[in-house]
Amino acid sequence: MCEPEIPTLPPTGAAPTAAGPTDAAAASLSPATGGRVWAEVDLGAVRDNVRALRDRAAGSAALMAVVKADGYGHGAVPVARAAREAGAAWLGTATPQEALALRAAGDTGRVLCWLWTPGGPWREAIEAEIDVTASGLWALHEIRAAARAAGRTARVQLKVDTGLGRNGCAPGDWPALVAAARAAETEGTVRVTGLWSHFACADEPGHPSVAAQQEVFRDALATAARAGLDPEVRHLANSPATLTLPSSHYDLVRTGVSVYGLSPSPEVGLPAEFGLRPAMTLRASLASVKRVPGGHGVSYGHSYRTPGETTLALVPAGYADGVPRHASGSGPVLVAGKWRTVAGRVAMDQFVVDLGGDTAAEGDPVVLFGPGHDGEPTAEDWARAAGTIGYEIVTRIGARVPRVHLG
Repeated sequence: MCEPEIPTLPPTGAAPTAAGPTDAAAASLSPATGGRVWAEVDLGAVRDNVRALRDRAAGSAALMAVVKADGYGHGAVPVARAAREAGAAWLGTATPQEALALRAAGDTGRVLCWLWTPGGPWREAIEAEIDVTASGLWALHEIRAAARAAGRTARVQLKVDTGLGRNGCAPGDWPALVAAARAAETEGTVRVTGLWSHFACADEPGHPSVAAQQEVFRDALATAARAGLDPEVRHLANSPATLTLPSSHYDLVRTGVSVYGLSPSPEVGLPAEFGLRPAMTLRASLASVKRVPGGHGVSYGHSYRTPGETTLALVPAGYADGVPRHASGSGPVLVAGKWRTVAGRVAMDQFVVDLGGDTAAEGDPVVLFGPGHDGEPTAEDWARAAGTIGYEIVTRIGARVPRVHLG
C-alpha cells in the first residue's frame, strides 16, 4: 500500500500566525479592548499532536486527521492546514458539505466523507475528487449514476458494520455490496479506494467487543478480496485504537479528538501520557463585579444563595455560547487566580461565580478551560462537571464565540 502524497493547504491571511501576548488578533479580544468570550486555538499544538500520532501509527500506516464539526469546534480550515503541514495524508469529514468546504478553501489532498443520505451531492463530491463512502447498495447505485453524469470515475470507500450498529453495511449484506462494487469497477464508474469500519468500545481497553470487531473486519476484508477488490487503504483504528491497539492500524489510522489534544476517555489515559496537548483555551473577561449581602439569590430559580456577604462576578458566556447548562453549580472556572465554581444556573448568555472574600474588577481575565498547564480547568474537568465527554465540551462552543488561531 502506498501512502498518498501529503499536500499543503495554501496559506491565507485569515488566521494569525504569531502566538503570545503580542498577537494582534488575541490582543483585539483582550479584556482591555472589550473582549467578551473567545477561544484561542494553538495550531502549534495541533501540529505537534499530529506528529505524535504519526509516530504511534504502526508500520507504514498513514494518518487521517478528522476535521468534522468545524474541526471539533477549533476551525476546520486552519486545523486542516496545520494537520497537513504536520504530515496528515488524509482529512476526514462527516458531511459532504464539510468536505466540499475544504476543497473551496484550497485543499487538494485526499479527503474522505462518510455520512450520506439519499440524493446527497454525489456529483459535486466526485467532481471535487473527494473519496465518498458507500454503506449499502442504495448508495453505490447513486454513486454510479452520479459518476456517469459527471463523466468521471468515483473514488469510493466501502464501510462495513463490524459491531457498532450505526452506519455501515451489515455483514450479511456485505458480499452483495462488494460484488456490486467490483462490477462498477469493471464498468469504469467506480474505483474502490478503501475498506473500513469503526470501533464501538476502543475507548474501553480490553472490552470484548474490540477483538470481536477485529475478527469481523478481517472476514470482511477476505470477502472483498475474493470478490476481486484491491483497495489502497484498509482502516479501522480511531483515536483510542491509534493510541492503544497497533494491531488495528492496517494502512491508515483515523484520528479525531486526539488531534485536538484530548484523550478519548480517562480509561485510555491522560493526553500528556501520549505526548498530546489540548489546543483550545476558552477565555472571557468579567462583565460585572459587585458586593451583595448574605442570603442573596443568584441566577434563575435561586438554586444558589450567598452564605454571607460576598462578591459576585459575572462571566458573560452562557449556554448559547456552548457553556453546558448541565454544569450549573459545578462547572469550574479560573477567576482572580483561583478555581471557582459556577454559582447557580448557567443562563443563555452569562453565569455567576462567588469570589467570597477575594476581589476582582470588571474586565479581569477568566479562563473557563485550557491545557491545564497554568492551573486552569481543562475540557475534561468541564466534562466531568456536566456528566458528559470532552468531545462535547469543545464541539459545542458556539458560532458567536470568535476563534483566534495562534502559532
